[in-house]
Amino acid sequence: MKYKKEHTVYNAENMKVKDEDIVFYDLRCGKFDIHGLYNPYEGDGYRRIPDDVAKATSEKVFNLYKNTAGGRIRFSTDSNRIAIRVKVPHVTIRPTLTYIVTLGCDLYVETGGIDVYRGSFKPPIDMHDEYEGIIWVGEGMKEITINLPLYNDVDKIEVGVAEGSVISPHRPYTHPKHILYYGSSITQGAAASRPGLCYEAWISRKFDCDYINLGFAGSAKGEDAIVDYMTTLDISAFVCDYDHNAPNSEHLEATLPKVYQKMRAANPDIPIIFISKPDIHFDYEDCIKKRTVVMENYSKAWNSGDHNVWFVDGASLFGSDGREECTVDRTHPNDLGFYRMAQSIGKMLWTALFMERR
Repeated sequence: MKYKKEHTVYNAENMKVKDEDIVFYDLRCGKFDIHGLYNPYEGDGYRRIPDDVAKATSEKVFNLYKNTAGGRIRFSTDSNRIAIRVKVPHVTIRPTLTYIVTLGCDLYVETGGIDVYRGSFKPPIDMHDEYEGIIWVGEGMKEITINLPLYNDVDKIEVGVAEGSVISPHRPYTHPKHILYYGSSITQGAAASRPGLCYEAWISRKFDCDYINLGFAGSAKGEDAIVDYMTTLDISAFVCDYDHNAPNSEHLEATLPKVYQKMRAANPDIPIIFISKPDIHFDYEDCIKKRTVVMENYSKAWNSGDHNVWFVDGASLFGSDGREECTVDRTHPNDLGFYRMAQSIGKMLWTALFMERR
């Protein structure tokens, strides 16, 4: 493939880190905290769930479980530059996703108690299996968070700092017990422009809480294998958001009660939040039926005496003003859509987790 001359600045060779004093460390060397991934310090590549669970769930989940959605690198350093080197087994290209959200990473620096975006590590236009990038972050000790790609497998990651720099642990999350999100491509992060703008990342920054993203594009259908695995996790809340991937209302009606019952049996005291899909089309009969199934399951749990269940009506997630501007394709949220989702779901989580219960 030929590239126009004006684009050569974005090719792999030109985007390599040229600073000779940058020292790279493998992410698994023990200097960095890895969040949101399953057993991240062992095995080949990175994954969100165990291999056997992925295989037992479905072929589609097996194709997606090594996508590093929700994965984060956290550490403290006095280096004035942060570099990264990412090696991948293949390159994902989707018409509704940016290169940065599929393959890239973005970096935040804690400033005044708030994580502030400082830049993105951008894959080159001629990306094959590896890319590098570097971001200036300023002098002094800093708390760093790097969000990993949402829609691509990752084989290896190296983090670079200026030679002689200190690398120490990031301070712990204020709320370190994971919030678990399970759902569709929207849950996985399509179509945010970069990893840090999926709704779970917004919520994590706002409330300083850890999380696990088990969004599987087109593939979250409440299967027993994945649900049984989720019951083994030590979590603070469960957000159930797979309305979108249920093939029809009958499937949702058959699986959602089991998902709720298994998660509640394993976690008697946590909030369970039911969400219906945000891009509801009121002229599609099955959209209405699936929304009704989600509402009815919430109501049934509440009426049976479980007062730690919550419901977020997907029809309200994008708001009313500018609702039609919240997606890239009438389905997947853009950054505005994810921001509005984060506001609504985050408010519900804050009430359910940290305020006095009803």
